[in-house]
Amino acid sequence: MTEWAYVALGSNLGDRAGYLALARRRLAALPRTELRGTSAVEETAAIGPPPQQDYLNQMVLLETELAPRSLLQSCHRIESEAGRKRSVRWGPRTLDLDIVLFGDQTVDEPDLVIPHPELPNREFWQREIEELEPYAP
Repeated sequence: MTEWAYVALGSNLGDRAGYLALARRRLAALPRTELRGTSAVEETAAIGPPPQQDYLNQMVLLETELAPRSLLQSCHRIESEAGRKRSVRWGPRTLDLDIVLFGDQTVDEPDLVIPHPELPNREFWQREIEELEPYAP
């Protein structure tokens, strides 16, 4: 079954634009997945401690046959390829990929919650999703 997934991309270390480009390429190359749309890239202040640089953020819309868990595993592999280290919660990162929405599905597992619980708190995610509406079904 094909679903539409909104994936948030963020980076605030190193070549931020380069890491977002890497994520777009790798997400588009996933099996049984097509990249249907990309929002504009925007710079936002970091959320939460510790003090850190601003983020570059972008939302992509994927049409995928992957299950949410498989997409999450793929996102983690892409983050690792970009040198992401998971050491400090809310800490700086080369690349952060979050599944924000996955069709009408709801998932509530310890390491995967869809819709993403921070969606109501991140106005930039809401703007980026609106920007992608022309590409959605």
